[in-house]
Amino acid sequence: MKVCFEPSTDVNQLKDSIDSLLTQDPSLESFVLLSCDANHWPIDEVDSILKASKAPIFGGVFPQIIYEQSHHERGFILIGLHHVPVWQMVDGLSQSESKGIDMQVETLSSAWEALAGDVTLFVVVDGLAKSIAKLIESLFFNFGLVHNFIGGGAGSLSFEQKPCVITPDGIKKDCALIVRLQALSGLGVSHGWQPISEPMKVTHSEQNRVISLDWKPAFQQYRQIVEAHSGLVFNDQNFFDIAKSYPFGISKLDAEMVVRDPLMLNDVQDIVCVGDVPQDVFVKVLTGTKESLIAAARDASNKAKVSYEHVSEKPPELTLFIDCISRVLFLGKSIDDELNVVTSETPVVGALTLGEIANTGQDYLEFYNKTAVVCLLSEQSDA
Repeated sequence: MKVCFEPSTDVNQLKDSIDSLLTQDPSLESFVLLSCDANHWPIDEVDSILKASKAPIFGGVFPQIIYEQSHHERGFILIGLHHVPVWQMVDGLSQSESKGIDMQVETLSSAWEALAGDVTLFVVVDGLAKSIAKLIESLFFNFGLVHNFIGGGAGSLSFEQKPCVITPDGIKKDCALIVRLQALSGLGVSHGWQPISEPMKVTHSEQNRVISLDWKPAFQQYRQIVEAHSGLVFNDQNFFDIAKSYPFGISKLDAEMVVRDPLMLNDVQDIVCVGDVPQDVFVKVLTGTKESLIAAARDASNKAKVSYEHVSEKPPELTLFIDCISRVLFLGKSIDDELNVVTSETPVVGALTLGEIANTGQDYLEFYNKTAVVCLLSEQSDA
């Protein structure tokens, strides 16, 4: 794997960097591209570059990216691979009817069933799509946890849904990209948020909207808990400013709690989250401290190292750090401390995302919010 970071927002620099890497190392056959939303690349120009590239390019446009121990609002990262991965799109992630998602994933699973080798599944999803949890559930039921999953939600902090999933056929929206990387991997997942409320039953929800908790309007319940704990008062303008410190936590048996980010209120005061919140689950309101979040990132890094040692005796080639953009908003300048605890002898690259995708060992595959996910990767096989 070969890594190139470019701070430029010029779309022409993307083409120049691709050409330069291929000249430096002709054995490179494809690229993972992590780009920033603030680059404001013209879609038609990027599509032309992606379609013309002789080396297929996969990835996403994210609020920010990570290179070494720094986060960047502008620029891009290219990760050169020495193989051409198999890939597929899953479209229509905001449709209310989930059968289309299931059918696409079932077809994909059947097509890939006979493929062999060490594999890590890299997943980039439109982070503002409404049925992400349905996609993750379908991936779990069809692929199981024979292979590791790593990825996250692409998109913009403007919360405007627009093309953000990078494929060899162009930039797409309301979809997911599934890439079958020929790579060994070790994963670590941790978040650092702690409950401040008793469990509440989600008595009515639709996709990513929480409508009622314990048979009462969801915002009424949430507001009472958060205002009492924070000393702050919600108004028409400050929902996200307060809610970024008070996510929901969905309990999972013997596994890390799944965090859901309350994003906004809709016109009828439903709480709109990043990712689905299934009806009839139990949730708690969570909060955290800078210290607990930074400790969680360190924990994720350590877990990834232990996990990788179980699959390979050879050193990893890359550390991929998928961290939630709302952790940046919560930590402020202390995000630098979080980035500094994810240490590795390999290059550390990643994205600050609208949700994180990973499996926790052999237990669950999840779409997380506000969570740190660290993945050690290597194209080298022990075989």
